[in-house]
Amino acid sequence: MDTTLNRMDATFRRTMTSVTDLLFPINKGKDELKLQIIRKNHEYVTNLPLQMVLYFNCFYFPFWFIGNLVVLDVKWVRLDELYRIVLVAIYIVYFIIEIVRLYLGYLGNLMERVPELAGSWLLTLLLTTPLILLLLINDNALVLPLERALHIVKIIMVLLEVFIGYFAIRTMVNYQVTKYHLQQFSDLENTDDSGNYFPETRYTS
Repeated sequence: MDTTLNRMDATFRRTMTSVTDLLFPINKGKDELKLQIIRKNHEYVTNLPLQMVLYFNCFYFPFWFIGNLVVLDVKWVRLDELYRIVLVAIYIVYFIIEIVRLYLGYLGNLMERVPELAGSWLLTLLLTTPLILLLLINDNALVLPLERALHIVKIIMVLLEVFIGYFAIRTMVNYQVTKYHLQQFSDLENTDDSGNYFPETRYTS
């Protein structure tokens, strides 16, 4: 079981890394960022605005979901059979997606893990945004004023996550790639002519 989970995690990371490389090309002109990395052993690149949006979204989501269930119960008898099935399916799928993407967003942003953050961003862009827009603009679903107000607040948060998340991932990718290259140079400097490696210690001058 553990082996299967490890393989799934490795596959997920490789996939997200490939997608990230495609969507967020490395900016090689970040000289200022390179200097900051050189001056400091580690610099946090966690995006504060993104973390704030995720934080408020975590608190707002339960109220949004419960409010929509109440509204769905109120208008249930007026809905067509087709839209009853569609709306129930949408809310079930959205509930699962929202938990997964918020968890990945929190983990990726706080722990500075690009695959998790990219996965959360893709879920937000490709699944969450279309579902919210469908619930908001579909008049055949008999959107009530309370429901529309809930959706408007939600779509604002989601669009902010898409916009801010893009730049957060791009900054994180550039930082980690630059740090990796600088580490390679540091390793070369600590290698003598015979190929022996001497790691830096606190006593190294």
